[in-house]
Amino acid sequence: MAFSGRIKHLVKKYGKVAAGVHISVSCASIAGLYTAINNNVDVEGVFRRFGISSGIAIEGEASPAPAPGPAARDEALRDAALPPRPSDVLQEGPERPPSNRTMELVASSGGALALAVLCNKALLPVRVPLTIALTPPVARALSRWRVVKS
Repeated sequence: MAFSGRIKHLVKKYGKVAAGVHISVSCASIAGLYTAINNNVDVEGVFRRFGISSGIAIEGEASPAPAPGPAARDEALRDAALPPRPSDVLQEGPERPPSNRTMELVASSGGALALAVLCNKALLPVRVPLTIALTPPVARALSRWRVVKS
């Protein structure tokens, strides 16, 4: 049976239980992503590791930078030959943590919850099969407990 046919069969057979399971999976996903984002996990890096695109373009990655001209190359070589400045060597205060693209997006997009909802949308291909797999056992358990009719 085709994927869309499975979904239609699931909704026809289980109805409200299927909708409840899907909403529960979505809420759990949002809660987990929100917790991960607030704990400074690089969610975009995790998505990249599993081959999922976040759909958010990163500045400078869309097109390669143009090749520098001869004057810029000469200046870069001259700067490379100079010794480091004292302000570069003697940096007081705590070291800065490495840049985290997720935290930059949280600061610019209106918060961790908004980013968690966007990441949840990106995980739709994972949530739908999970809903299909979980709905029949949940429906059986609910019918055993006489919460829903079988």
